Parts: sequence; structure tokens; C-alpha cells
Amino acid sequence: MMNFMSAKKANHSLVWVFLTILLFLATGIADAYAHGVAEGDQGYVQEVSGVQFMPFMYLGAKHMVTGYDHLLFLFGVIFFLYRMKDIGLYVTLFAIGHSTTMLFGVLTGISANAYIIDAIIGLSVVYKALDNLGAYRRWFGVQPNTKVATLVFGLFHGFGLATKIQEFEMSKDGLLPNLIAFNIGVEIGQLLALFGILILMGFWRRTKGFGRYAFAANVLLMTAGFVLLGYQLTGLAVT
Repeated sequence: MMNFMSAKKANHSLVWVFLTILLFLATGIADAYAHGVAEGDQGYVQEVSGVQFMPFMYLGAKHMVTGYDHLLFLFGVIFFLYRMKDIGLYVTLFAIGHSTTMLFGVLTGISANAYIIDAIIGLSVVYKALDNLGAYRRWFGVQPNTKVATLVFGLFHGFGLATKIQEFEMSKDGLLPNLIAFNIGVEIGQLLALFGILILMGFWRRTKGFGRYAFAANVLLMTAGFVLLGYQLTGLAVT
């Protein structure tokens, strides 16, 4: 009996850890722009010239691990994925989209209003949470192609980062190698973040309360997306 109660208590604790993390992201995201870059990192990016492969790879990994928008979207993407084959496919689609527009935007100098792009990124989180809740099938009787959606939103995530990088006016000397290094770092950071998320998800899915709390987790995920969306639209309105 004691063992059963201890296990039940541990399961509930794990669930609340997950929900607390999501709530922290949902409320804390309002204090930071999507694709925010630390002040010290901004100064380094603006002042450095020549090929700096390792530093830029580190900055890319740091950006992904601390990027609320990326982590929230990827958390939603893998929430109901159980097979590593499926997880790898969706993560790859996101990485292709993210890498393509990040490199394209910076190298061509094409940009857009950062508030609008980041609002769309917030919308991507809302979209995925609603998808996980089965809203589209219930409301419209159709299921959007989740693979296409992941790729498309990956394009927006990458373009948002490209828009931010262009504001730093990076040196043209060594630009392409540095961007490639940054992108490699982003993918490394993505894998590290996913590894931690998957470990926690693996434990949580073994609990009896997973199905019951999955709804609440996705509601919080949707809340985080709306907070980011509203924050960016407010910034657009007052600038």
C-alpha cells in the first residue's frame, strides 16, 4: 500500500513539474522577444570579423536551448509522437525549414517586420496546441497535414531569426562559414533540448495521469502561444 501511494505521489509530482515548466514559459515569455539575443552576444556578433566557427556554433546552440518559441513549438510537435522514426522526421522537417530561411534571409538581405514574423511564430505554437487537442477535426471535420505545417512554420522560425541577425550588421568577412557554424549549433542545441524533453516525456507517458493531464498541458501550451502572439502585436501597434 505504501509503495502504491509513493508511486502515485511521484507520478503526480512529475506531472506538476511538466505543467509548471509550461506555465513558466507561458508567463515568462512575455519578458523576452522571440529570437532574443543576449546583449553581450549582440556586441560580439557585431564586432567580430573573419571565420569564427566554434564561437558561432556555440551561439547557435545557446540560441536554441534558450529560445522559448522553438522549444514550445517542438514540444507541441513531439507531444503525441512515440516512435523515434516519427520524431526524427518531424524534427528534420523543422530543421530544413529553419535552416533554409535563416541562411537565405541573411545572405540575400531580405527581411520583414520582426513583430509580424514573431507574431506568426506565436501563432505556430497556438496552431500546434489546437492540433494536439483535436480542434480542427472537431470544428472543421478535417485534419491539416502536420508534416507540411511543421515545415512551413520552420520556415517562419528561421526567417524570424534571419531578421534579427540582419539587425546586427554582421561583417561580410567570413559571413557564410559563420552562418553555417551558427546553424550547426542551432541543430546541436535542438537535439540537446529534445533529448531532455523526451526523457521527461518518457517518464510522464508511463503514468496513469498522462491522458488526463495532456489536455491541461496543451491548454497551457496554447496560452504561451497567445501570450507571445499578443506581445508581438502590441509591440507592432506601439512602434
